[in-house]
Amino acid sequence: MLESKLPPELGEMKSSETMNLSHNRISGFIPKSFDHCFSLISIDISFNQLEGPLPNISAFQKAPFDSLRNNKGLCGSVAGLKPCSQPTQKNTRRRTTKRMIFLVVAPILATIFLSVVVLGIFIRARSHTRSMENKPREFTKNMFSVWSFDGKMVYENIIDAIENFDPKYCIGVGAFGSVFRAELPNGQVVAVKKLHETDGGALRWPKDFANEIRALTNIRHRNIVKLYGFCSHAQHTFLVYEFLEGGSLLHLLSNDEIAAMFDWIKRVNIIKDVANALSYMHQNCLPSIIHRDISSKNILLDSEYQAHISDFGTARILMPDSSHWTSFAGTYGYAAPELAFTMEVNEKCDVYSFGVLALEVIMGKHPGDFIVSTLSASSSTSTAYDILLKDIVDPRLSSPSKQESKQVTLVAKLALSCLEPNPQLRPTMKQVCVQLLKEIPSQFNVFPIVTIGQLLDLQKTNV
Repeated sequence: MLESKLPPELGEMKSSETMNLSHNRISGFIPKSFDHCFSLISIDISFNQLEGPLPNISAFQKAPFDSLRNNKGLCGSVAGLKPCSQPTQKNTRRRTTKRMIFLVVAPILATIFLSVVVLGIFIRARSHTRSMENKPREFTKNMFSVWSFDGKMVYENIIDAIENFDPKYCIGVGAFGSVFRAELPNGQVVAVKKLHETDGGALRWPKDFANEIRALTNIRHRNIVKLYGFCSHAQHTFLVYEFLEGGSLLHLLSNDEIAAMFDWIKRVNIIKDVANALSYMHQNCLPSIIHRDISSKNILLDSEYQAHISDFGTARILMPDSSHWTSFAGTYGYAAPELAFTMEVNEKCDVYSFGVLALEVIMGKHPGDFIVSTLSASSSTSTAYDILLKDIVDPRLSSPSKQESKQVTLVAKLALSCLEPNPQLRPTMKQVCVQLLKEIPSQFNVFPIVTIGQLLDLQKTNV
C-alpha cells in the first residue's frame, strides 16, 4: 500500500538482482537511474499506477506481461503493452539533450555565482566589522523563560535600566567583574555582572566567562544562584543572574548591627544550604562540578536568609578519563593546604573550603590563625586542645538555647573534620549533609563546656 513515486536511489543499487514492488500505489514515471541498473535479473511492478516508457535494460524489456500489468500507462515493446508514442521518444531524447547541457553549463554558472557570493560576503564582512561596536554580537534566545521577547530587546532593556553601566547602580566589585542592580520594564530585578576588560577592550578572563556559563547552565538547585542569560558585546560582556537582596555573607558578617540579628538558627541553616548545594554538585551532577572558590564573598543571601552559591568562574567540570590538574584558583585563607604542592582538582578541595566557611559563620569572622593552631592540636598538650567552644563563637550574639547549642556544636565538629590536613580523611559533602540531619551526641547538650580537643577526638571516630 505504498503511495509515492519511485525514488531514483532504487535504480542506483548496483548489486540488486530481484525487485518486487507489486500491489502498491506507486505512481509517476520510472526514474532514468534504472537505465543503468544492469544487475537486475527480474522485476515485478504490477498492480501500481506507473506510466511512461520502460527502462532500456533486459530486466524490463524481457519481463513477462504479468510483471507489468495493471498500471496506469506503461508503454514499450513488451507484448501486452502499448508501444510508446513518437512524441514520448522525442521527449525522452529531448530530456537527454537538456541533461547533457545542464551537466556542462551548470558548473560554469555555479562557479560564477559562488565567486559573486564570496565577494559579497567579503564586502559585507568589512562593513559589518566597522559597525560591530554599536551592535550586540550574541545573546541567548531562551535565557528568560518568563519573558516573551527576543535577546536584542533584553539587551537594550538592561543597558537602559543601568544607564550604560553607570556606577550609581553598582552594588559590588570583585576580581572578575562588577555587579549592577537592574530593574527591568516588567518590574523584575536582576543582577548584572560586567566582566573586567583589558586596556585594549579584550575580555580579561574569557575562560572564566565560559566556565560560568558551562557550569550554571547544567545546574538546577535552590541553593545555587540562577543564571538567566549572558551577552557578548563588542563594548562589554556580562552575565545576568537572579537578584538576591540579602547581599553576600561576607558583607553580613562584617556589619556588627546586621550580624547581631543573624541568630544561631539562621547561621546553621545557611551552613546546611551550602552543604546541600555542594553535595548536589559533587554527587548528583554528571559530570561532577567542583567550585574551587567557596568563601563568604561567594555566598549570597535572599530576603529569607537562604544561602545561594555564586561565582562559578573558576569552577571545574570533572570529565571522566581526563586530567584534573590545573593552576591555582580560589581565595587565600579558604584554599586547601595540599594546593601548595599539588594542583590536582577534586571535591575534597571544596570540602576544606566549606570547613573554613562553617567556622567563619559560627565565629563571626574568618578563622585565621585558629585553624593553624587547631590543626596542630593532636595531643592534650596543645594549647588549642583545651579551648572552650564558647570562647570562639561570635560574641555579638546572645547565649544560645539548649537546642541551638546542640546544632552549633554539631557544625563545629563537622567543620573540624573538613579541615583534616589529609584530603582522604575528610568526609564527602554527602556525609556532611547526613550528619547535619542527625542530633549531636547526648553528652554535648550545651556547647559552653565542650572543648576543641573533644570535638577533634569525636570527629576522628564518628565522621
